[in-house]
Amino acid sequence: MFVNLLTLTVVLALMIFFGWLTFRVLRSDRGRFKKILGGLGAGLLTFILTAVSLAGIKGMSIVYFPSAEPAPDLKVEGTPEQTARGKYVVDLGCMGCHGVDRSYPLAGGYNVSESEGFGFIGDIIAENLTPAGKLANYSDGEIFRAIRHSVGQDGKALLEMSFLSVRKLSDEDIEAIIAFLRSQPAEESTGPRGDSINFFGVVMFGSGLFPAPEPVEDVIVAPPAGATAEYGEYVAVLGGCRTCHGPDLNGIPASSYYPGSPSPRPFVSSVTLEEFTQTMRTGVRPNGTPFTEAMPWQIASMMTDDDLTALYLYLTKTP
Repeated sequence: MFVNLLTLTVVLALMIFFGWLTFRVLRSDRGRFKKILGGLGAGLLTFILTAVSLAGIKGMSIVYFPSAEPAPDLKVEGTPEQTARGKYVVDLGCMGCHGVDRSYPLAGGYNVSESEGFGFIGDIIAENLTPAGKLANYSDGEIFRAIRHSVGQDGKALLEMSFLSVRKLSDEDIEAIIAFLRSQPAEESTGPRGDSINFFGVVMFGSGLFPAPEPVEDVIVAPPAGATAEYGEYVAVLGGCRTCHGPDLNGIPASSYYPGSPSPRPFVSSVTLEEFTQTMRTGVRPNGTPFTEAMPWQIASMMTDDDLTALYLYLTKTP
């Protein structure tokens, strides 16, 4: 934060300097041609530095001072049922980033920004979620807030978390996650963890090149579990499908921050439930074509048959 704050201060100082220089050039006794050229050059730099300064100020607010309610006063009981449910939810929603090679332990270390082609903005590295990581010093309420509102114990934004559908998990499932995370064996990890965004990344967040996170409710209750399209919509949250394919799974167009992703609905509507289930279990479509590497089917393959049925019903339902 200090380096980014210092960089912002320098940019602000340069903005003021070139603004003053523009004024001096325009008020000088130089020839008209020189005044025009000098004024345009200094004015353009002033404009650019002003835009960078405003984006930097807004980005600093987003990254370091996100608005969020205090962590709730929460103590998770940690029953065997909660812990078992928590493992299932973690398998689907947390393993991909926090697991080592998409498997246990949840020792983190995966550099999301580098892997997704955004290494130029700094590091966003998955945390160690075992009891040897920083969550050991978090209260249950602080872990709940980190998942639901993407805010760490230090009050800073958890940048990657803010874009994931895990934020829309039910209160009950988030508490189950907490129960499971507390039950794991401690696994020491080396190397950096967490967010370390440079000033360019701060400006990108402040300029809107990365989208603002979707608002989330303070209390979320999942629909009744079962083979229904309604519950299938929630399964799309559990499995992280909404993160890549959009809130309604109608796909996401390409943009400055994302290469885009197709809607899975046309494909799913063209196959039977049995073919869909087999595809999700093996990563190979009925015609023999495998999924691309971008599709984390290994995670989806861990869904129960009932959840895959519900997801199928949701995807084949007219949105």
